Amino acid sequence: MPSNKRHDNSSRPKAGSSSGHRTARAARAPRVLVWFALTLALAGGVAALLWARSPAHQQARAAAPSGAAASAATSPSAAPAASLPLPSSEVAQALMVTVELEFGGKLPSIKEALGEVERRHEPADGQGRTFAVLDAYGEPTPAGKLHLSMHVSMEKPGIGSLIFRRTGEVLWKSRIVPGKTTPAAEKSLTVLMEDAAGKSLQLDGSRGISRILDIPLRDSTALVRDVWPEGQERELTFIYSACGCPVKAKVQRNGEATVRTTDLPVMFPDDPAAMTVINQMMGWPGGD
Repeated sequence: MPSNKRHDNSSRPKAGSSSGHRTARAARAPRVLVWFALTLALAGGVAALLWARSPAHQQARAAAPSGAAASAATSPSAAPAASLPLPSSEVAQALMVTVELEFGGKLPSIKEALGEVERRHEPADGQGRTFAVLDAYGEPTPAGKLHLSMHVSMEKPGIGSLIFRRTGEVLWKSRIVPGKTTPAAEKSLTVLMEDAAGKSLQLDGSRGISRILDIPLRDSTALVRDVWPEGQERELTFIYSACGCPVKAKVQRNGEATVRTTDLPVMFPDDPAAMTVINQMMGWPGGD
């Protein structure tokens, strides 16, 4: 089977791009992600919604749209030889891994393709995971391969790698080292919404309301329903990561619920409990 292409550079390609590059982009984590805060209580498989408030969110809001850019270049050939040092990434940074995968026949969906990519963790302390895939998108290439981009956030020191299960090919591997900023021990969810003019509005969850249309806006008496007319599309930004990186989705109001207007990106594939809470809030399938 022909080898799969993979490259690194320093800018994230737009969805729909046919470029076969793996991009490395880092974003520093805010000290605290607050105002709309989600704490996942995994005991018994239950995700509990918890709200918090702090002025430190201004730092998170400023960092979310772009973040500090950094590059992590590796060879475009196969996995680095054992004698060569691994590239390194700092905790609370992120990069984009973009590859072209060959499946030999009908191509899977992006969600299905993520199931063919093993996340391999070697934490320095022997516990937990070292990174998480935040979102993913892609498209078929003219050559019949799948162009797949995965947004990867570094969570703790150790080694992390992505392996294509069908061939055993190492798509990405990095040594993860302590960063200048230590992320919070407990991640929280921040949600922003654009209004009709493109201004970013922050949702205030301090009242414990879990349905999107009834959530008030920060520093306002207005609710989300007051600024989101029926049938209108809005871009929502979800932040739930050690790096404070944004995951964006185009969403349309549909009565008392909402619907995504595109299936991509696949959001938080490594944090299904967080997605369950988001689905409940937005009225999407999978939130029962």
